[in-house]
Amino acid sequence: MRWARVLAALLILAFPARAETCRGTVHLTIDTGWMDRAEQIAEVMRRHGVKATLFLADERTWRGDTALSDSWAGFWRARAAEGHAFGSHTLRHWYFRGDVGTDRVRYVPWGAREGTTLDAEGLCGELRAVEDRLRAMTGRGLDPIWRAPGGRTTPNALRFAEQCGFRHIGWTANGFLGDELPSDRYPNRALVAQSLRAIRDGEVLVMHWGIRSRQEKYADVFEELIVGLKARGFCFATLTEPTPRLVAEARR
Repeated sequence: MRWARVLAALLILAFPARAETCRGTVHLTIDTGWMDRAEQIAEVMRRHGVKATLFLADERTWRGDTALSDSWAGFWRARAAEGHAFGSHTLRHWYFRGDVGTDRVRYVPWGAREGTTLDAEGLCGELRAVEDRLRAMTGRGLDPIWRAPGGRTTPNALRFAEQCGFRHIGWTANGFLGDELPSDRYPNRALVAQSLRAIRDGEVLVMHWGIRSRQEKYADVFEELIVGLKARGFCFATLTEPTPRLVAEARR
């Protein structure tokens, strides 16, 4: 982690003017995950003035609690005060495994074959339950966006969510930062180098507040990614901000 901070500081000194020149916009999104590096990641974003879009689910965390329990209220209040956007990642963080006719969708825990089925009301309940928890902790609700766990959707799931006012947000291929991949095969340095080569204007990036299974924690090179992208002239915006690119697309 120490070498990553030193490299980030050197990049700031080497590219001060370019880092302030907005030649493109990228959208960082963060899913809940194991939450074990949440404070470290949040501190990097504070230091560099980066706003992100945060997708919340009530997942288990390293503390033995869940990400939307009262013990995390202070963390989410701080993120709300910093101006980040918030979307639903479903309450239980189960996975959509196919439609059942035209009025239901299969919803299954990770690694399981059986789960339950949801109709439109049930799916909307999964999304809105996240909003209820966020409002109780921070006093604010969600933005009208959601992300299916694993990014896996079905036609019914998308339609049901749209009916209750939620637009689905995935990520771009180049925006997959790889923080959930096994670190023996995908070390941090390789992941960051790939991202800095591949990311282009308009990309939607995805990462987590921590991944339990990854041995080499991506948070240790997160600052290098942020500084490197700023050095290339990228600005960061939430998915709810009217960036020039999004405004232009809205006018078509």
